[in-house]
Amino acid sequence: MADSSAPLNPASSASESAVHIVYTEKPQQNEEPEAYHIRTLASVLGSEEAAKDALVYSYKTAASGFSAKLTPQQVAEISSMPFSLVAPLSLFF
Repeated sequence: MADSSAPLNPASSASESAVHIVYTEKPQQNEEPEAYHIRTLASVLGSEEAAKDALVYSYKTAASGFSAKLTPQQVAEISSMPFSLVAPLSLFF
């Protein structure tokens, strides 16, 4: 019999990151899309380095946005920005 005092999932679901697709407005003409995406992520993650680590892909042609590894708290924060729409990658596959 399993020890009932041991957690079933030792990782906290609030801190687990998953890949999400973030749709954004297009950057200004003089700004590269990836630089804009990193700047947007950095405003939520706290640093450019953390943003670069989280960025999975930067969409530049058919859509404006990026995919990134985000925790539920980060998803909530970036979703509150007026220009963004966030969806978990699992919705697309």
